[in-house]
Amino acid sequence: MAKLLILHAPQVVFSSSRSLVSATALYRRPLLVNSKFTSSDSHSTHIAPRLRSRRFSARAFDDSPASSAELEKSQQEQPREGVEEYPTGEMVYEDRNVWESFVVKFRMLFAYPWQRVRKGSVLTMTLRGQISDQLKSRFTSGLSLPQISENLVKAAYDPRIAGVYLHIEPLSCGWGKVEEIRRHILDFKKSGKFIVGYINICGLKEYYLGCSCSELYAPPSAYSFLYGLTVQASFLGGVFEKVGIEPQVQRIGKYKSAGDQLARKSISEENYEMLSVLLDNIYANWLDGVSDSTGKKREDVESFINQGVYEIEKLKEEGLIKDIRYDDEVISMLKERLGVEKDKKLPTVDYKKYSGVKKSTLGLSGGRDQIAIIRAGGSISRVKGPLSTPGSSIVAEQLIEKIRSVRENKKYKAAVIRIDSPGGDALASDLMWREIKLLAEAKPVVASMSDVAASGGYYMAMAANTIVAENLTLTGSIGVVTARFTLAKLYEKIGFNKETISRGKYAELLGAEERPFKPEEAELFGKSAQHAYQLFRNKAALSRSMPVDKMEEVAQGRVWTGKDAHSRGLVDALGGLSRAIAIAKQKANIPLDKKVTLVEVSRPSTSLPDILSGIGSSVIGVDRTLKGLLDELTVSEGVQARMDGIMFQQLGRDSLASPIIDLLKDYLSSLR
Repeated sequence: MAKLLILHAPQVVFSSSRSLVSATALYRRPLLVNSKFTSSDSHSTHIAPRLRSRRFSARAFDDSPASSAELEKSQQEQPREGVEEYPTGEMVYEDRNVWESFVVKFRMLFAYPWQRVRKGSVLTMTLRGQISDQLKSRFTSGLSLPQISENLVKAAYDPRIAGVYLHIEPLSCGWGKVEEIRRHILDFKKSGKFIVGYINICGLKEYYLGCSCSELYAPPSAYSFLYGLTVQASFLGGVFEKVGIEPQVQRIGKYKSAGDQLARKSISEENYEMLSVLLDNIYANWLDGVSDSTGKKREDVESFINQGVYEIEKLKEEGLIKDIRYDDEVISMLKERLGVEKDKKLPTVDYKKYSGVKKSTLGLSGGRDQIAIIRAGGSISRVKGPLSTPGSSIVAEQLIEKIRSVRENKKYKAAVIRIDSPGGDALASDLMWREIKLLAEAKPVVASMSDVAASGGYYMAMAANTIVAENLTLTGSIGVVTARFTLAKLYEKIGFNKETISRGKYAELLGAEERPFKPEEAELFGKSAQHAYQLFRNKAALSRSMPVDKMEEVAQGRVWTGKDAHSRGLVDALGGLSRAIAIAKQKANIPLDKKVTLVEVSRPSTSLPDILSGIGSSVIGVDRTLKGLLDELTVSEGVQARMDGIMFQQLGRDSLASPIIDLLKDYLSSLR
């Protein structure tokens, strides 16, 4: 059967013109937000509603594809609104008064035994590997960004916690999550408590977090890899040529590089340009962040990087770390600081146990008004497949149920869609877009982007009233690439023959891989791809209330960082989840100094079938897994709204796998 690959990158662009004016916070009391991250508990954080302004034109969404003429007309008819001001969502720490402190201590007396923490304890957390944007249940391993953030907020207000000891190991999450964690580290420091970092392998992401701590230590044998940033793109054109496979690619959007991976032997000028700009943004952001945290000049930090320093002693000499010590020496130092006797153990509480401490115990409960948090992470599919595990992907039919439940439930005053996805099935993306659009018509909806919200991920976001992204969120990628493999030479080499009998002029368009396209088939193939691109582009332009020609300037498959996307109108504000929540409050006409409760709608399931399904997929489900993988290689699900897999792996997640494994992963991601 012929393989058809259609990768769409629908996303939204521009909302009319923008102007920036300065504004100052007019509020003395901070915003207290409450969020249910675990079980029936709630989460709160103090946020100062400092404001930024922008000019925004919000047009109603339309279900049907819009022509250029209709879009231009809509621009003329749509009246401009005034200046839209967004609160920053920045945390402001407030000391408790005597009564509040008494209430917290009273509640601690009646906490469950497993939620009790010894006074003077140090919260210990180890950050390593992949960090999920989804909540984790008590039966699942790994780190969860919501729970990391929640623990730091709780620890800031918990009178039993003296400080935080943070072990930072090699990370494979994207820069968006790194920014979110760094923001919470800086917020925690406002409490006046110490947060000590310890780093064994000093890469750019690890040091970016470590330098934001109050103090950073490393052992004498620590590895330093502060050499700079790279991104690599692999190409299969030469491999296919040798084995007799001819990819026939239609590329719509000069920056859409997924087709290059299949057909080219080297990088295109457009792809090189795009990757270079992305690297420039990430590198500049890193230099600025390190400069702010260390107090060093930006040019001095860059000069140090360009020296190729690998000795950890040099980092101490330059003041980039506090000191060189082993872990036990740091613990001894903390014991001395807290007045713990040398022969006694340092009182600690780990990440897992502290995640079970309720916010209500610490007096951080929310108010009566509720805002729903809907998390959407992973690759997008329409229905649950054989390889799906709970929380590993966005299954449209499941997420749509959650969106509808939020729309129908009057207790939710607003909703935040938290997106961490490179895209996937375009049909599924569109179905979810429709439901988010209906939700946005019923109550305010804010999209909050994590590591990546590109192609289908961005398609979902554009249905929201407001889009918030991190500086380094990967977003955009509005483009289309379609490909079919011709296997004539391969069949000839291996002595295989295939005869096709058909009815209908174009019946063999997708099913006759034993020969190249006929001229009329190639023409139809190209026209269908162009048509698909125009539908997505026009719909995106309509959603963001901008002319088609203006949207075209930032489309064509190009991926942007959140900072560049903001300057071009692809997103409305820069920041993390806390800012999205503050904006949702503002949109829902909830006073900025009033508490709200955040309700996690996408709560992980702890049912026995789900627990066993995870075990089965890894033990007794191997044959099903292999069969599913083979199906992925031979069957296309149609139009795909997916960002280039290479870019996601290299810029979003630093892979430590071998080059061969990376090559296979890139290849498989392009075939989906």
